[in-house]
Amino acid sequence: MKGTQSPSPARRILGVGWRLHGDGRAPRPGAAVMPDERLSWPRTVGLGAQHVVAMFGATFVFPVVMGLDPNLAIMMSGVSTVLFLLVVQGRIPSYLGTSASFVGAVAAIRAAGGTTSTVTGAILVAGLVLAAVGLIVHFAGPGLINKAFPPVVAGAVVLLIGLNLAPVVADIYWPQDQWVALATMCVVVVTGVLLRGFWSRLAVFVGLVFGYALSWVLDRTAGPITAPGATGEVTRHLRVQLSEAASAPWFGLPAMHAPTFTASAALLVLPGVIALVAENTGHIKAVAEMTGSDLDPVLGRAILGDGLATAVSSAVGGAPTTTFAENIGVMAATRVYSTAAYWMAAATALLFGLCPKFGALVAATPGGVLGGITVVLYGMIGLLGAKIWIKSSVDFADPVNLVPIAAGVVLGIGGVSLEVTDTFSVSGIALGTLVTLLGYHVLAALRRPAAESAAESRPTLVAQPGAAAPRTPAPTARLAPAPVQEPAPALLEPSPAPAVTAS
Repeated sequence: MKGTQSPSPARRILGVGWRLHGDGRAPRPGAAVMPDERLSWPRTVGLGAQHVVAMFGATFVFPVVMGLDPNLAIMMSGVSTVLFLLVVQGRIPSYLGTSASFVGAVAAIRAAGGTTSTVTGAILVAGLVLAAVGLIVHFAGPGLINKAFPPVVAGAVVLLIGLNLAPVVADIYWPQDQWVALATMCVVVVTGVLLRGFWSRLAVFVGLVFGYALSWVLDRTAGPITAPGATGEVTRHLRVQLSEAASAPWFGLPAMHAPTFTASAALLVLPGVIALVAENTGHIKAVAEMTGSDLDPVLGRAILGDGLATAVSSAVGGAPTTTFAENIGVMAATRVYSTAAYWMAAATALLFGLCPKFGALVAATPGGVLGGITVVLYGMIGLLGAKIWIKSSVDFADPVNLVPIAAGVVLGIGGVSLEVTDTFSVSGIALGTLVTLLGYHVLAALRRPAAESAAESRPTLVAQPGAAAPRTPAPTARLAPAPVQEPAPALLEPSPAPAVTAS
């Protein structure tokens, strides 16, 4: 039968053999499209385009913040995604976009007089170190990461990854056009919840098209808007500005350069590796939770793939990469986890990178539209962390689980910065992860001897020879309680879960 043939060994190794899911039109009721499955190719191409839309804003903006070529970053994100999918053999659906973990370190390098080639050289070193960590995890086993990131810590990291992005919505996107952002958000929510079939899976793309069209109509009916732009400067401008797209060429290679290496610059970016390990682990845990798959055996491959991708990208002057939370949000909304969609996304990113006009067109997406889309995606990512806690039955009555996690979550979500020296600081996800990780393990280790000592000092009753066995008190007779009439079920009370029978 078409779409059910087993792929060849070579295709299995490369992770490019996909079975057709159902009739190829939409996920079957109550099911999801798994990584080794796909919908019809036209729908897969559409989903790939939606992934490009989801990753484009951050992948385009962060290189600009770091002084790197955004068009090259877009192109290399496609190359990096292909490399990642090959390393993990198609088992982990993920897109590699520009990482923000090095923004602070890059600013410090430039403040010290470092050039763009110095920046990319330092990032290349960090990528190689991350790849080495991936190799260690791969050969030592996933237990190394699982011990470092138990469910209570992994859930906190996933929560941080999603909710740490909330200031991006609140401070950058949403203020640019709050009413368009609100309208776009409503369209994404309504489309994802009320529409059926394939259209509900394209909620993000539908929201983008709606917001883009609404902004264009408002420009011609209500005129320009006085609001902050992407840089925060308040000006009077049109919502949709296509001047750069009109002047951009249709075809052209991005500018590339060779990196240079200095020890001082490399030391500044190495702490970012901690954030990338935590970020990758959190993303993989989130994907495993969504797909119901055990991805621990390929966790080392995922970290290795991200490290190699960062090294390859920076080797030609590109930006650092990481698995992207935005695309995990798209998967959560669509229930389509097919890696075929990511191959299509990578191909689309390559075309965008080679076509400055298309890149400029997508980059012209109004900030208000991005605000309406990301407010949904980022929230869904954060809630996946809470889902990990719930599924693992994390006991927050235990202070070791509660106190350090509470502190780390607030530090990470609030974007608190810890100035270690004049040129080095830890902030956001990195700081929150460090406090969560170290706080949990240190407190657990300190409490363990106290618990063992208390257990040893507890008196034990030992029967003496010839002594009578202790009497067990007879059960006390009790009056049966009067029957109590059950109240009517509340409207919001959940229905009882069905019984599960062990096979």
